[in-house]
Amino acid sequence: MNPSSDLTIIKVGTGVLTRVEDGTLDGAAVVRLVTALSSLMDAGHRCMLVSSGAVGSGVASFQLDGYPRDIITRQACAAVGQARLMQTYGSLFANFGITVAQVLLTAADLGDRFTHISSTLHRLLAEPRIIPIINENDSVAIEELKVGDNDQLSSRVAVLVGAKRLILLTSAEGLLAPGSDQPIAEVNNVADVMGFVRDDQGRFSIGGMASKLTAVQYAVENGIETWIANGRRPERLLDICQGHAIGTRFLPH
Repeated sequence: MNPSSDLTIIKVGTGVLTRVEDGTLDGAAVVRLVTALSSLMDAGHRCMLVSSGAVGSGVASFQLDGYPRDIITRQACAAVGQARLMQTYGSLFANFGITVAQVLLTAADLGDRFTHISSTLHRLLAEPRIIPIINENDSVAIEELKVGDNDQLSSRVAVLVGAKRLILLTSAEGLLAPGSDQPIAEVNNVADVMGFVRDDQGRFSIGGMASKLTAVQYAVENGIETWIANGRRPERLLDICQGHAIGTRFLPH
């Protein structure tokens, strides 16, 4: 598969998938996302989902009031939450006749083992009714094995499989200009907008807009069109894939 193929990587953040007040899975948000992705696949688009939410999904089981900062608790939350997350995805996608494939990665997989991982992902993508769902393997990824966060993971996977576009779904409408609530429609140079970042990291998430822009820069430098869009409106995904200006579009180099 090459960059001209119609493969879209969609990354969805913890802030979209979980409730702000307690970090538990927002069932309605997950249903909307699965419905939108199924519609995208029915329209002939090949899709791969990079999904956050594992640690956030496991937080409630440990009765925590925020994202765990110590590694051991974070990994334990991920072990519980990843199972719950995939069970939810599998059940919902089955309603549309789509099978989910779980792929858990560490930095080492994208380094020394990248050829094998690429082959596996391409084999999954060859099946029209299978959607690979990727997450960092948080339950075992100690610092030297971590990719960073799922923003970085999604951009690296997009380059690895030669995706046409990368869509980062977040809780904002897109990248907002300073002093404005309106998203910037199009960005030619990521360096020009790095100073627009606001402190938007939630209690149950790791990344923020700064992380997204770093991921965007890596993707566009490798020829991949990238978008930042509102994950609470996933029904817009098809419009984005058809080139309509929704959210912020970053032009590939």
